[in-house]
Order: sequence, then C-alpha cells, then structure tokens
Amino acid sequence: MADALLDRRLVVVTGKGGTGKSTLSAALALAASRRGKKTLVCEVTVKERVADFFGRPPSGTQIRELSPNLYSVHVRPREAMREYALMTLKYETLYKIAFENPAARYFLTAAPSLAEIVMLGKVWWHASQEMERGRLRWDLVVLDAPATGHGLTFLTVPEVFLRLVQDGPLARDMRGMQALLADPQRCSVGVVTLPEEMPANEAVDLDRALRGHGFPAGPLFLNGYVASRFSQPEVLATTRGGPLLVAAGEAADNHEARAALSTHYQQVLREALPRPLVPVPFLYERTFGVHAIEKVAHAIEGAL
Repeated sequence: MADALLDRRLVVVTGKGGTGKSTLSAALALAASRRGKKTLVCEVTVKERVADFFGRPPSGTQIRELSPNLYSVHVRPREAMREYALMTLKYETLYKIAFENPAARYFLTAAPSLAEIVMLGKVWWHASQEMERGRLRWDLVVLDAPATGHGLTFLTVPEVFLRLVQDGPLARDMRGMQALLADPQRCSVGVVTLPEEMPANEAVDLDRALRGHGFPAGPLFLNGYVASRFSQPEVLATTRGGPLLVAAGEAADNHEARAALSTHYQQVLREALPRPLVPVPFLYERTFGVHAIEKVAHAIEGAL
C-alpha cells in the first residue's frame, strides 16, 4: 500500500489546523525520496515549515533541495500569478502592461478565488506538466494543503470555475487540474487528525465533503497516537513505593489514560471513515527536526 500511495503523481495532505499536516507531508516526501523518487513538497500554507524540519533555510518561491531526491517550494499567490501570466503571455513587457498597473492589481486582489486558482495551477503544473530532459521533472508532488474549510475550497476551485467559464486557456488548464484531482491512479487525498474529539469530528465531516466532490480517498493519518505500555497491575504496584515510585506510577497512569483515548478514537474513526487508518506515534522529542521526520516516515511505511 505504501508503494501504491507513493506511485501517484500527486498526494494531497489536508486536515484541521494544528494536527501535523506539514509533518506528515514532509514524512511522506522523505519516504518517497528514499525509494528513489524525485519528490517536491509544495507548501501553500501561510507559513513555510518543511525546510526547517530538515535544518535548511526557507525555500521561498524558488525550489530548493532539502536532501537527496527531496525538494520544497513555498507557493505564494503573487509569484504564482506572475509565473502563470508569463507562461500564457510569453513576454515580460506584456505581463507588466497587463498585470503591473494599479488598476489590474486592484482587480486581481478583488477577484474571488484567484489566489487559489494560480496556486493550485502551479501545483498542477509541477505534478503533470513540468518537463526535464524529455520526461516529467517530478516523480511525486506532495501538496501540504490549507486546513479543512480552506483546503476544501482550494481543491474545488476548478469545479467552481468551470461552472462559470467553459472556453479559453484558463478553462483548459482548470479542466486539466480537475482531471488530475479526480483520478485515483494519479492522485490521493489524505486527511490528518488527532485522537481528540474536535479534530476527529472534523475529520469525519471533511471526509464526507471530499467524497461528495469525488476526490480519491487516501489514508487517514491519526497523528499523536499513544500506544499502551503498562498493565494495570504494573501501574498499581508503583503506589506502594516511595515518592519517586509514586510519581512514576502517576506518569504511567497518565500515559495509559492517553493510550486509552487514542484507542477509543482509533475505533471511532475506523467505524466512521472508509479509509485505511495509519496511526502515527506521538514523539517525545525535545526538538522537532529531521530525526523526528525520519521516525514519522518509518512509522508510516510500517503501518502502510
């Protein structure tokens, strides 16, 4: 299943904010790169994070290598608009006339969903159009998508646009984006959640909405999963010792309570969502860098 997931052209990672979307995006990309796939992580979130996980400076809008076969780029609306316009108009002078005058800038700022259109367009171009030496440049593109509501809006931009516009180069490109996002052989949309009530409920609602729009269902990543480590007799035995042993027992009891919560939401989500569920262990790390991403990647590969 891991090979099947990473053999797609595009893997989208979305979910409630704060559940670890960027962490999972980086880990999936690392797993793919270690399989020899030239992989690009596209971050369309407000703050770039993936390069920092690998101890690298922010990539910005220029593609940067993070490790062998692994690259990242931060997709921003203004720069994406400029790239798209130059590809369409071909000449810098025409771009400046059409897009750099104050009236055009005002219109572009006010136009609904234009930012999402050009950012999604850039991701689509990297995933299915960008060529290098006669072949597609990237074996896999991982999209660190916006959180839940905005993420759904972002992915449905081609669908909404094509209801209004049927002709022209932008409509043609929108059809290409929509075809990629709807193709289960080329695309997979994964959801990240936590073993907590609000993120779990939001994951169920998001899954329903994604299926309603026909997006191919990828794994559900249950991040921050705590596995049980102690038996109840072991926890109780610590209550009959000195202060240090009692403190250890309280810590073990707290751990088991979190483990029980993880098990509960794992069962709830398995019953509610027809997706393969991948538990991603909670990491007790003082700093969250490349070693943590390696652990997450290993856990994902083992679970898949």
